[in-house]
Parts: sequence; C-alpha cells; structure tokens
Amino acid sequence: MEIRQTEYFLAVVDNQGVSGAATALGISEPTVSQALRTLERELGIPLFHRVGRGMVPTAAGRRLIGPARQLLRDVRMVGQLQGSGGGLAGRLDILAFPATVSGQLTDLLAEFCVAHPSVPVRLGLLDAESEVDSMIAEGHCEFVVCTPRTAGDRLTQVEIGEQEYVVVYPAGTDVPAEPIPLSDLPPVPMTLASARYTIANEISTAMPRGSGGPPVAAITDHPETRLAMVRAGMGGTVMERAVAETAGDAVDVYTASPRFAYPLVIAFDEATLSPAGQAFVAIIRGAL
Repeated sequence: MEIRQTEYFLAVVDNQGVSGAATALGISEPTVSQALRTLERELGIPLFHRVGRGMVPTAAGRRLIGPARQLLRDVRMVGQLQGSGGGLAGRLDILAFPATVSGQLTDLLAEFCVAHPSVPVRLGLLDAESEVDSMIAEGHCEFVVCTPRTAGDRLTQVEIGEQEYVVVYPAGTDVPAEPIPLSDLPPVPMTLASARYTIANEISTAMPRGSGGPPVAAITDHPETRLAMVRAGMGGTVMERAVAETAGDAVDVYTASPRFAYPLVIAFDEATLSPAGQAFVAIIRGAL
C-alpha cells in the first residue's frame, strides 16, 4: 500500500466520493478512481460501496481507516524529525465539544506547547456523542474530551474537571432566587438543545412540559447558539456554566436544582498513542 494510495483512500472516505476527493486533492477524478481500483485489486477486497453518486466504506474499508491514518501520521512525523534535530515531532490531535474547551484543558495544552514547541496542536470539533470511540479508532484524533458515559469502556479516561449546567436568562429577567428548581421554572420562554444530546435529555426530563412548564421558544440542533439566543432576548436556557459566564453582564446565571454536573475526561487509546500523544499523557498525569 503506497503513501499516495493511502492519501487517496482517506480523501474518498472524508469526502464521501471520488469527486470530492479529487477536488480536495487538486487532481483529476480518473486519477483517484484508478488509484482506488489498483488498491482494491492489490488487497483483493472491495473498500467502498458505490451509493448513487457517493461512496461509503465497506466493512473492510472501515477497518482500514485507522491504520491508514496512522500510516500518514507516522510519515508526517518522520518528515518532521528530519528537520527537528531529533526533538519530538508529529502533531497532537484532539476533538472536543466547544463547551469543553476551557479551564483545565487549556492549561494542559499550554503546558504541552511550552514543553514541545515543535509539535503543533489541532483542536477539532466533535460532532456527536456517539462518535468518541470511532473517531479514535479510525485515526481522526488521539484524544477526545467528553463525559465518561460517552467515552465507553474501551478507552482510558483521565478526569480533568467538571461540567456544570446552569439556568441562564437575559440580564434583568425577574426570576426567583437561586437555586432555581427545574421542576418549577418561571413562565419565561426557554430555548432547549435537541434530544440528540444525552445530557439535554436528562435536563428536559427534570423540566415540566405543557401547561405545567414554561413555553418553549426554540429547540436547536446547534447548542452553541443558545447563548446568542438568550442575549438576543428570546428567553432562557439551560447550558454549560463555563460558556454562560463568557457573556458577562449580558445574562444572569443561576444554579439549577437539582444540580446537574458531570465529570469531564480526556479519553484515549494507550495502545496506539504516538510519541506526541505519550508526551501529552505524561503532562496530564503529572498535573492531576
């Protein structure tokens, strides 16, 4: 399996087809198609299902994604080593929900960058809770910041803090003194995260619906928009304290009752860590 074939294979995976892969790589579609056919012939197995104009990996193709990304990561590291004078090389890849990128995580990353300035850090967006294990297994990243329940049992987890959810209203909203009971919220319209998020489901369960609860102003699949909606005067929401407090005096933040707080962990697979990943784990364990 040549490096070029590996790059083309992963480009098709990431872009769901030959056309998108060719555009991303800056080459012609026939070049990508020919490389894929050659790779499938050499391996003796189909790597993709052709679905309409798109392509999705077969079971064999999915198993190849992780090793292929690791191969490219190793090649990139070798290239960096040639110009690093023997220092640590590679790249530190981390995925996280936007609300988790604060506090202890930023302190750990700052310490890593000071200790290993030649290693760049890529902090990407985790789109869905269900993707934690697959993102690491398929080589998209080495670390994910999440809650223990979404990390699963296969990955090593190191706790780095806590994520507390609070009730947030536009500044000056007339509400009872805190803590504000979720079972008896004031009649202020609320913006809620959709049911695709586990924690959002638990919070919604604690809130009355219908005639016994507050009116719903909006339900969003994009939880990062909730704070902007509150600041715009649409009503209240329940969200992460670390995010809510970035709005300063534009919003009022109240502790909820019952208190919703969850541990935050960094999850990783110790068996597949790169040298850069191992160095980051050493910093994590040394700081905690």
